[in-house]
Amino acid sequence: MFSTCFANTLHRFTGVVCHVERRAFCIKADNFTLSNYGSFNPQLGATLHQLDSLAPRFEIKSSQIEILDHPDDFYTTLKNKIRAAQSRVFLSSLYIGNHQNELVACIADAMQKTPKLQVKILLDCLRSTRDSPDDSTASLLAPLVSRFGDRIDVRLYHTPKLHGLLKMLIPKRFNEGFGLQHMKIYGFDDQVMLSGANLSQDYFTNRQDRYYIFSSKPMSDYYLGVQDAVSSLSYQLLPADNKQKYLLRWNSSNKASEPLLNVERYIKDCNRVLNPVLKSHCGSTLLELHETAPDTVVYAVSSFTPLLEPDFSTEKPAILRILSFLDDKSASFTFTAGYFNMHRDILDRICHSQASGNIITAAPEANSFYKSKGVSRYVPPAYLYNAKKFLEKVTKAGRGDKVRLLEWQNGIIHQPNGWSYHAKGIWINLPGESEPSITVIGSSNYTKRAYSLDLEINAIVITKDSELKAKMKKEVDHLCKHTSVMTLKDFQRHDRHISPGVKVAATVLGNML
Repeated sequence: MFSTCFANTLHRFTGVVCHVERRAFCIKADNFTLSNYGSFNPQLGATLHQLDSLAPRFEIKSSQIEILDHPDDFYTTLKNKIRAAQSRVFLSSLYIGNHQNELVACIADAMQKTPKLQVKILLDCLRSTRDSPDDSTASLLAPLVSRFGDRIDVRLYHTPKLHGLLKMLIPKRFNEGFGLQHMKIYGFDDQVMLSGANLSQDYFTNRQDRYYIFSSKPMSDYYLGVQDAVSSLSYQLLPADNKQKYLLRWNSSNKASEPLLNVERYIKDCNRVLNPVLKSHCGSTLLELHETAPDTVVYAVSSFTPLLEPDFSTEKPAILRILSFLDDKSASFTFTAGYFNMHRDILDRICHSQASGNIITAAPEANSFYKSKGVSRYVPPAYLYNAKKFLEKVTKAGRGDKVRLLEWQNGIIHQPNGWSYHAKGIWINLPGESEPSITVIGSSNYTKRAYSLDLEINAIVITKDSELKAKMKKEVDHLCKHTSVMTLKDFQRHDRHISPGVKVAATVLGNML
């Protein structure tokens, strides 16, 4: 009798009968309740209900989340956790720096010390082979495969949007504009770290980013499952006695046709492989076994648009849903992206909202392309042009007194003590609250290209715990430390002048920025 009523009530409010693991729980559209454990803020009810229909939910304690704020801490933690791992290490990144010998040695030492340790690495193919036949990420990792055999699996994802004659004609320096493996997942046994940082020297020393460590086996299992799925759609790296020191093989165990041979079939295979993984546990709870109530909910969201027809990516709809809190003038927010090219839907939501907030963007002097050679030297001015257009749109919408644009700069990149800025994220203070209850952590820059060309992975963290809220606010304060307010008047300065050529380039290449 009780079970039947419970299921019917649950179905009535959510449309989904959730799987029950050892503890009873319920979800109501007007409130989110963990049975016997108290409630989240009632204002979260409808949002949690909608997110449940989009993405897997993980219920954890706030004490299972550790927030890092410095590149040195990121690198030290990364190495320490690799060394301490007993069963598995899995790393997804855009690339590993060509000369990160210390990191590779750390992986080798851990595998030598712990014979049962398995290592899986997923990187982007175009970026990891760009410098071949000279030293490259691929040639750096090949000796690990030679030494440890099937205990290490290195996969390189290749976008299906670049193939055939087009790939032959596009220079290597520009081929990344067609799409990348952009996820940042760093897992160690039953822990997983989500970040926006790649695995190269600047990200370990003087490039500001974000880093969240989740001590949760269900979360670690899930993100490993995502990495495994994409790896099964990617090339396998093998050592070779040739000039470039490696070869790429389409493994017979792969779950898709080779993307460079049959793109249409590849996309169909990707849909078949990714659908059950990305939608696994959707609408159900993945509980940790706690003596007290979970105080934090994490939703795993992603964007795999180039591999999905039709597109069932979850990140953008989930982001737009949590941004609905900005319709209340007593709410507030912080938004940041290392590359300022905000997707139009997100831009419109912010410009036409009622809440006050800050947008943090990198100054040109904090952009890694600052004064670089060739066409890429125009990238920082292009983002600056986007910032100007944003200010104009906010002003036109009558929101100039509510939304501030903050420019981040800590020295000048490529000069002594100069830093670059790569942090990306969203923090939302619920109406009437002074600290964030919601944040988004992961690889996405919330740009046009993030939702059309790249593979992205993120987590939406929602908490009622006061200590975690305080840590999230501290994180925002840390990022704001090196910022100054930017206004339209600043564009009258000579160093903020936007040339006609930059305007044209930013418009034409907008989807690739």
